[in-house]
Amino acid sequence: MTERGDLPVREGIAPFRVWETWYRVTGALDAGPAPLVVLHGGPGATHDYLLRLADLAASGRPVVHYDQLGSGRSTHLPEAAPELWQVELFLDELDNLLAHLGIAERYHLLGQSWGGMLAAEHAVRHPAGLVGLVLSNAPASIPLWTAEAARLRAALPTSVREALDRHEAAGTLDDPDYLAATDAYYQRHVVRCDPMPPEVEETFARMAEDPTVYHTMNGPNEFSCVGSLREWTIADRARLIEVPTLLCSGRYDEATPATIQPLADGIPDVRWEIFDRSSHMPFVEEPERYLAVVEGFLRPLD
Repeated sequence: MTERGDLPVREGIAPFRVWETWYRVTGALDAGPAPLVVLHGGPGATHDYLLRLADLAASGRPVVHYDQLGSGRSTHLPEAAPELWQVELFLDELDNLLAHLGIAERYHLLGQSWGGMLAAEHAVRHPAGLVGLVLSNAPASIPLWTAEAARLRAALPTSVREALDRHEAAGTLDDPDYLAATDAYYQRHVVRCDPMPPEVEETFARMAEDPTVYHTMNGPNEFSCVGSLREWTIADRARLIEVPTLLCSGRYDEATPATIQPLADGIPDVRWEIFDRSSHMPFVEEPERYLAVVEGFLRPLD
């Protein structure tokens, strides 16, 4: 047991099939408002870049972070068959974690990017204990995401676009020139902080150590979704989400308004907050406002 300020922090392992899911709980699960379970993006990122959300526990709300299978401190499976990495695997893992923590009867979810896609998939199944849902920087459709990424990429400086095109044609995606061009896109549309927050750096570093899940489900980078998620959509099922839902996105987000609009149109009880100084990570780009918006949404639901 450690502490975050005056808040207790507990870390543990939830057995999942023959593997392990690492988790962290800030605050006490046995009292107070419904806990908030945080689903990180990627797929294949880690919880680290979302640690600012633990500050919500200062109001008495316990906050649960975890690393999804294949990432961070949970079991890694770099030699697993690509077929393992499916949405259903991560839905089962989430259900298992909720049961392990004893909170399946009352909880909120906040999913960011891929984590929001996963949270939406969970919500359309009408879980009895889900109280509220936050879909942060999460698209309704990967085909929409891909189309918008192409549009955002076309607006990059000519020299950056040419470097991307040249190295993709040559297959030299590990060339420093290509990586620098990729960073130019990320600095515009993924995280606009300078310097990059250490918790975000930590996630990127851990992803680089084992990119298995990200490469299998997404692809080599944020604007090339060629993996198993390339045809994913929940746009035609958004109407099945029955709980109150908050959509969050940044003005410069790679999850553009076009990618989120089907969620706003389809979910019956929904509100949408746009963060004017942010891209894909408003929780580090505008942290005070982001936390206030999220807690302001969750509190009445308790």
